[in-house]
Amino acid sequence: MAEPAQDLPLGESDQYLLDEVLGADQLAAWLNLTLDWISEYLLSLDVLLQVVLILGALVPAVILGPRLRQGIARQLMARTPPGMLRRMASAVAELATPLALYLTLAVIRIALGSADQPQQWVAAAIALLTAWIAVRLVTLVIRSEFWSRVAFYIAWPIAALDAFGALEPVVAQMRELAIPLGQSASGQPIQFTLLDIIRTLFYFAILFWGANLISRFLQTRIESAEELSPSLKALLAKIINILMPVVALIFALQIAGFNLATLAVFSGAVGLGVGLGLQRIASNFIAGFTLIADKSIKPGDVIEIDETFGWVTSMQARYVALRTRDGTEMLIPNDRFISEGVTNWSRSDRVVRLHAPFGVSYSTRDLKKVQQLAVDAASAVARVVDNPKPVCNLIAYGDSSVDFDLRFWIEDPQTGIANVRSEVLMGLWESLHEHEIEIPFPQRDLHLRTWSADVPTAVVESRAGTSES
Repeated sequence: MAEPAQDLPLGESDQYLLDEVLGADQLAAWLNLTLDWISEYLLSLDVLLQVVLILGALVPAVILGPRLRQGIARQLMARTPPGMLRRMASAVAELATPLALYLTLAVIRIALGSADQPQQWVAAAIALLTAWIAVRLVTLVIRSEFWSRVAFYIAWPIAALDAFGALEPVVAQMRELAIPLGQSASGQPIQFTLLDIIRTLFYFAILFWGANLISRFLQTRIESAEELSPSLKALLAKIINILMPVVALIFALQIAGFNLATLAVFSGAVGLGVGLGLQRIASNFIAGFTLIADKSIKPGDVIEIDETFGWVTSMQARYVALRTRDGTEMLIPNDRFISEGVTNWSRSDRVVRLHAPFGVSYSTRDLKKVQQLAVDAASAVARVVDNPKPVCNLIAYGDSSVDFDLRFWIEDPQTGIANVRSEVLMGLWESLHEHEIEIPFPQRDLHLRTWSADVPTAVVESRAGTSES
């Protein structure tokens, strides 16, 4: 046990308190180590030489950068087609000066290595500059806030670890953290390290991006092929959308050194997951292929499902995009088309028949004239086809009217059904009124009858239809 401070002389007591409370000895030792490190690594001639070379590399970079930008703009920008390649050329042109600085620093590092001179600070500058260029390239080419953040949080930590010489120990530690996956046929243990997982994710992100580019290119070529039917185009597009990410994942696993034979270990768990949690997704996935295979619906068809009318704009792995007349786009799961059924107005023929029921008064004498007026009203509408011709049939003697059903055909249901029916009924209204033919409507007549004085109660009788009071 340390002796109490009050037993010491006054000066020694103060020194004792300073050592105990503030840890003066440890603080002094830490300061000495810091000063030694600064004098050894920051104030040496080797460090000064590297700093001068780094600053000097800015001069050729500033001189060569604008010329390199002009050369790229003149040679690449004019020859690359619009799209991803044009954005890549534009990004390289914009980063011409940093790229020139990178090349200059790389030459300096090679020269220092050939002369057996220290180069750690030049290497650190190259690492940080590489991270900055990578983040800027992702931002300028992909133009996605998400991928820009991903590049930022990946490139800068790696560059910082490399700049301070801590990258190799971190990589070695990630190699030590492994997930056992069983044993191979030869009895060797199979494991997947943390470094393998990170490398796989990195490779998969790059390959997945490239797969999307290839998928879009192939889909564009498929859509432009006039000899392919719409259903076959949708089937090929669906296969490409599913196959390309799978291929990207397999290539990423292969590049990372993952043995694909070990995937058999997870087959039972994956099957159980599909059977339980992914049952609806698997159902929609299979239903999508079924819809395309049996050609029940295809892009461009005019369909009606659950009182929703519209035309199919695209068929994806999980849903069908249906654009309605009011401009909204509904995403309907594939399995609903199989379980609930669908009305396809244009599956085999786009010429469809519509009905416009109406009625006339019982006082109308010439019912054949009514039929002819209805047929003429329908024929006068531009969207109504001439073959088959419109037909008007008497269908019933109603409570208050003689009921007719005007039937006509159109060949463009995708432009709407309610609007053409409204146009036909408007023309029929004007024609019937022009010929003074009454269109009745339900009426209710009230008869008030007073009973005797003993029962002074008014009884209200009512009946539907036209009657005399």
